[in-house]
Amino acid sequence: MNKEWSNTQKEAMILINKRSTFESGIKKLIWLRTVLFNQWINSMKDIAKEDYSKMPFPCHKGYESKTIGYSIYHVFRIEDIVLNSLIINQPEIFMTGNYQNKINSPLITTGNELVMDEIKHFSEFLNGIELWHYAQEVYEKSNRWILSLKYDDLSSCSTNLDKERLENLNVVNKKEHWLIDYWCNKNVKGLLAMPFSRHWIMHLEASLRIKRKIIKE
Repeated sequence: MNKEWSNTQKEAMILINKRSTFESGIKKLIWLRTVLFNQWINSMKDIAKEDYSKMPFPCHKGYESKTIGYSIYHVFRIEDIVLNSLIINQPEIFMTGNYQNKINSPLITTGNELVMDEIKHFSEFLNGIELWHYAQEVYEKSNRWILSLKYDDLSSCSTNLDKERLENLNVVNKKEHWLIDYWCNKNVKGLLAMPFSRHWIMHLEASLRIKRKIIKE
């Protein structure tokens, strides 16, 4: 994992954990998310439409075994679900912005259920321009929410009603129910780490490895 990004993420979480340094931690987290988002967009500007569905590392165990298109969709779909459906109980951007049709996604889920060629075929459908529009909207709304947080909000946890509401939306495939349990077992502080920061780093690094391999070939 990129040491600079990883260390910045860890520093932000340490600062957030103390009332006296909470605001500094939030600023550092927003700075990191800005750096990562800009890096992701700028590094993918010159790739072709077909590159979004290329899978040069299909047998690897890491996230580089996916595709660039899948990683972008997956990261921001999860963030949209966690922020809007789980935490603040608002309609997801995916739904209000008609992004399933705009992106041309056959799924409304996170995509965790897809494997191997399913990921490749899924990625071939995606409209890359609209995918980035979706990512931008999710990113900006998440940032506004993060900046609105107070220190005492960090300990807030999901309720059984929150979990039930999320289950009923069918935005997580039933085979991947562990993901709902994972989110609902975390408080706001835990969610700021995953999925709102560390998840980004892992999938961005995977996307960069995929791009380097594509260019090399």
